[in-house]
Amino acid sequence: MIIDAHQHFWDPARADYPWMAADELTPIRRAFGPADLAPLLKANGIDASIVVQCRSSVEETEEFLRITHARPSVIGVVGWADLTDAALGDTLDRLRRSPGGDKLVGIRHQVHDEADSDWLLREDVQRGLTAVFAHGLAYDFLVRTRELPAAIATAQAFPQARFVLDHAAKPPIADGGSAEWSDRIKALGTCGNVWCKISGLATEAVWNDWDADRLFPFVANAAECFGEDRLIFGSDWPVCLLAGSYGEIKSALETCLARLGPQARDKAFGMNAAQAYRLAIAG
Repeated sequence: MIIDAHQHFWDPARADYPWMAADELTPIRRAFGPADLAPLLKANGIDASIVVQCRSSVEETEEFLRITHARPSVIGVVGWADLTDAALGDTLDRLRRSPGGDKLVGIRHQVHDEADSDWLLREDVQRGLTAVFAHGLAYDFLVRTRELPAAIATAQAFPQARFVLDHAAKPPIADGGSAEWSDRIKALGTCGNVWCKISGLATEAVWNDWDADRLFPFVANAAECFGEDRLIFGSDWPVCLLAGSYGEIKSALETCLARLGPQARDKAFGMNAAQAYRLAIAG
């Protein structure tokens, strides 16, 4: 099974997305739903996808779970729940009992938007992560270079848990990269319980001036740090539309991964996501 392990649905007419306010995001400030994604998956040979949270809302998580209940091609939800809530365990129990609740595979929070670079290390957040892992869920790191030290310490504090690093921690591709990002990614990669999504890279480059050759050094860096068993493909659709079409993004990442070898490519397009998120895949 070929899996797109990172895509989104949203509708700005029905909910508020603070991160979407910038003028340069106007092209994607409209509704994107399952009916928009389905033909793109089919046209690009993708069998299934994982939908990932867009805002800090349990209601959004519940909506995504209902979508998975109705859309077999959406095989997992990385949702949001308040890690600082002492009753988080009860919330996760309720989500699991809701329609589609068996497809809840992970939790995520926009850590890179927190003022505190060590937000992940707060006592209440660490307590929340304990509840997440007690429910058999993975946790997605949405961080940049600034927050990587806290992510490293968190992965080390929960050695039996599963973590997924989104967008390879958003390397500064448009600026040519940075030694700080590279060094910190390497340190996180030494934690064997962390997978790395090769996603969202084109939008970290110059939007109208990128190609597979520009992205490849960052993909290769991630591969060196995490190995071929812990790289995961994600489109980051529809955010990716700022830089290119779904097909262009998928083709560029497939080209990059293929340069690492056919086995690395094949694992990144399915098997690794299934292992990181413990996906229940028929057949």
